[in-house]
Amino acid sequence: MAANSSYSIVEYFGGDDGYRCGYCKNEKGNFSHGMWSHAMTVQDYQDLIDRGWRRSGKYVYKPILNKTCCPQYTIRCDPVKFQPSKSHKKILKKMNKFLSKGELPKGPGEPGEPMDSVCEESGAREPSIKMPKSAITDIPKEALECPAITVVKRNEADTTPTGSELSRGDPGSVSDRKTTPAPKPGKGSDPNRPPCRKAKDLRKERRHQKEQLKHSIVGVSATLTTSYPPSTLTNQPKALEDFLTETLADSSSHCLEFRRFLCDSPLEATYSADGPEMGYGSFHQQYWLDGQIVAVGVIDILPTCVSSVYLYYHPDFASLSLGSYSALREIAFTRKLHKQSPKLSHYYLGFYIHSCPKMRYKGQYRPSDLLCPESYVWVPIEQCLPHLESSRYARFNPNLDEGDAQVLKDVGRILVLHRRTVMPYKVYSRKRKGSSDETEVREFASLVGQNCAERILLYRA
Repeated sequence: MAANSSYSIVEYFGGDDGYRCGYCKNEKGNFSHGMWSHAMTVQDYQDLIDRGWRRSGKYVYKPILNKTCCPQYTIRCDPVKFQPSKSHKKILKKMNKFLSKGELPKGPGEPGEPMDSVCEESGAREPSIKMPKSAITDIPKEALECPAITVVKRNEADTTPTGSELSRGDPGSVSDRKTTPAPKPGKGSDPNRPPCRKAKDLRKERRHQKEQLKHSIVGVSATLTTSYPPSTLTNQPKALEDFLTETLADSSSHCLEFRRFLCDSPLEATYSADGPEMGYGSFHQQYWLDGQIVAVGVIDILPTCVSSVYLYYHPDFASLSLGSYSALREIAFTRKLHKQSPKLSHYYLGFYIHSCPKMRYKGQYRPSDLLCPESYVWVPIEQCLPHLESSRYARFNPNLDEGDAQVLKDVGRILVLHRRTVMPYKVYSRKRKGSSDETEVREFASLVGQNCAERILLYRA
């Protein structure tokens, strides 16, 4: 990656107090360590999520897995080797049928498909985060500009129907397998029934549809831009932001939370000669239909992965299973970026929560790995599930002698930011007045690892 002289700057808050769990609704059962990130390099955040951290806006948190009510394990998928399941193919067929015929499916989405719209409780994908706003200190630093926005528009390739248009119980296919009884005397053939089709033509059509489905998974057609098109937002029949503002009473406070949660990001946009053409950072992937935004996926493009942050969509389209559909599109997008930058080789789906049945759907994107909470190595999910069936918290790495490779070794080398000056902790501790804060600093460094502790600036008042 290109050299970058900027620092990550964080304030650490600890994790002693429990708060409400967005999954099991336990009022005080959710525990996590948290820090407010004033700025974050993409490499530092990559290393943090590989240690179980995750961001919500600028708040970065790490669940305390052996203490929290619903342990949340970091999960990633290999997009190059990804094979869609039957339910994934069904979702793609349903979407293509809607794009070709304009008919919305009746009823809700797929079983287990969570509602990712922000109209629901924010804990639909991630737990509600308690942010200690009073503890946040303004640090004199150049404001981060809003990163480039990736726009995904429907094109001609998306309008091609797939195999869902001919179900297995299609009358035409049945008529070729069974002998049609002769019409009763005095009556001709039923004019309401479709004309009979040759079995050879049906087989040819099915092969063609399977080929179309294969291409729709491997290479999703999309138009990518690196700038936010202002005209497209001002001329929407009903943009998502307008819809959200209309449906909530206190629109001013909602807009503030909307920006904090879905728009603000600590990641600094970075470009590299051997990286993706749009660079690294936080992006909004917009899904458009007939000139209207129907869904927006928030993603982070990092040195070795695409990390899915959140998806929100118009509830009128909930029956299209947009949560799972967007994950399939993001997997295809990651596969495309992998061709541009081979080291960008994984798609992170956030957290896998085995104790919450509606969140187990993330384990269906195979092959996938879970992060061991003790050694921080990746283990295939097939090896992890037996452990989670017997215990909510589990160590996945079978090698009991293998520990944390980034375990804290030297607290004095931790970098701190004090009075606008960067210094090692051993220098700061000699200048500090009052009681020692070494216990808190050690806890922070042990959670982020020795390497990150020597790069990330820990703010000290």
